[in-house]
Amino acid sequence: MSHDTLTRSVVFAVAMVALLVGHSLGDHIAQTDHQAAQKAAPGLAGWRALGGHLLGYHLTLAAVLLVTALALRLPLSPLGVAAGLAFSIATHGLLDRRWPVRAVLRATRSPQFAQATTPVNGMYVADQALHHLALLVTALLIAAL
Repeated sequence: MSHDTLTRSVVFAVAMVALLVGHSLGDHIAQTDHQAAQKAAPGLAGWRALGGHLLGYHLTLAAVLLVTALALRLPLSPLGVAAGLAFSIATHGLLDRRWPVRAVLRATRSPQFAQATTPVNGMYVADQALHHLALLVTALLIAAL
């Protein structure tokens, strides 16, 4: 394994962990009740709530990533970070409109899971799984560019 491949692998692994922590903080701590309730609503109010959530979420995500990278002297490429965060903004904004999550569940023949509230909230679980997939791609972009 080349030194460059090893470095990219370490950047990916550290970025993935930092992104998952940043995601949990951004989605569950930084997001306001208003943003959570209104971000999928139709009209300007919904888009404003989504925009506020995306801003707070990605500031949190970037802060966790950058503090981690500084603490470990991790070589992050500005292009990789910019590409990763741009991808995250686009996918997070799309998924948080909620209809794409329902569409995925319909496509995988699990539309009733979207309606489930016990023992788990199906929409929430599916939403988080799709966010984690997007964060995987985000970490790959950060490490590869």
